[in-house]
Amino acid sequence: MQQRRTGDGIVAGPVDTDRKRQPIPRRAMAPGLVVEHRASAVVGAVVSWGKGQVLLRDRRGAQHRFALEEGGYLIDGRIATLVVPSSTRDSTLQRTASGSIAVAKSPAKVARGSRLWVEGRHDAELVEKVWGDDLRHEGIVVELLDGIDNLAPRIESFGPEPGRRLGVLVDHLVTGSKEARIAKSVRHPCVCVRGHRFVDVWAAIKPGLVGLPAWPEVGRDRPWKDGVCEALGVADAPKFWKQLLGKVRTYADLDPTLVGAVEELIDFVTHPDG
Repeated sequence: MQQRRTGDGIVAGPVDTDRKRQPIPRRAMAPGLVVEHRASAVVGAVVSWGKGQVLLRDRRGAQHRFALEEGGYLIDGRIATLVVPSSTRDSTLQRTASGSIAVAKSPAKVARGSRLWVEGRHDAELVEKVWGDDLRHEGIVVELLDGIDNLAPRIESFGPEPGRRLGVLVDHLVTGSKEARIAKSVRHPCVCVRGHRFVDVWAAIKPGLVGLPAWPEVGRDRPWKDGVCEALGVADAPKFWKQLLGKVRTYADLDPTLVGAVEELIDFVTHPDG
């Protein structure tokens, strides 16, 4: 069957609606496979994959994370769909809480010079719960900042340089916030500041884990944790935090803004010169 479209241009003539589209070739990913991401024109070698994404490293050593979209890549100039190798689709494979494929146990790595800084103890405990296996495998140490008001002198004291990178995770990184102003002032090539939109990292945990449709609204005139505990009738905040943290099993239990920020920071501090 043919249908005719009117007007000028390449589709002005008969269009064969019965002609079937050729299937897009599917190519199993493998470390080192060189591909081009069609939407961005980034060319790089496959480093790793997981959670519906692939991590590429370009010829300058920069890393890029892209979604595994149908027909989203070029291999040797031809459109292809990247797929997870059949051997890693096996449901018996163990994965870390961050979604990465768990590697066999190996001796602890010597810590890198690079570091990941977080604002407080609860941030550190949550990062450890979800990304701890990945960080130990990469030799990255997490350290506490206890707030970011003194971030600039702390960075200067740390002395970031190639081989000694610094990733900083901050709360409430939204337009107009104090945290956003401080983050914007950091312009060192070996320092990356990322964050999430919540005033407190508790709120980056999906409230459904404790049976809530949403976290209670808390006014700006009081600490967020205090307001939440009062609204929920919680008398022991430390105990509630332990219960909340205990409910977290994987990255899927967290808000995507936190997940994206932490994974970008891990990529940054594990850069080849890191």
